[in-house]
Amino acid sequence: MSEPPGGEPPADDLYAAVERELHAIAARLLRGERADHTLQPTALLHEAWLRLADRRTPWLDRTQFVRAAAGTMRRVLVDHARARGREKRAGDAQRVTLATALLDVRDGEADLLVVDDLLRRLGELDPELAQIVELRVFGGLAHAEIAAALGCSLRSVERGWRLARAFLCRELGLPPESPA
Repeated sequence: MSEPPGGEPPADDLYAAVERELHAIAARLLRGERADHTLQPTALLHEAWLRLADRRTPWLDRTQFVRAAAGTMRRVLVDHARARGREKRAGDAQRVTLATALLDVRDGEADLLVVDDLLRRLGELDPELAQIVELRVFGGLAHAEIAAALGCSLRSVERGWRLARAFLCRELGLPPESPA
């Protein structure tokens, strides 16, 4: 891609090419939410796109765009949870079901803000592990795609995913699960 997003045809074409995939990811991220949740998948996707449209450097490829979209959707969800938490005085903070959104575990929920804090802490310990989680959960990438995006081996990504899941499960007080 040679043009930045925000109306230029190449960025619009790239967005159009991955829009359905990103919408499915947004729907999956919101699937475990409360019935009265105010953010819908299309709204999440559009808010992420608006934030990405401010980018002034060119997109190199689809993988770079999906990486950026994954991080942006995570920030949109966290910002939404923070705003809702302020409204409710943190009594009913936004919750994300880990079974459908993060760790593929069968039981347990965690506050999205707690998950975001854990990803930030994981990033301080090992930035690549945090990127693996973000790309898989918020970007919907398969292990092979993550390996290509990060320029490492598939085996490294699989090992990193297991380590990251173990860290997150431990920190959330969840029982360790078999690797997904």
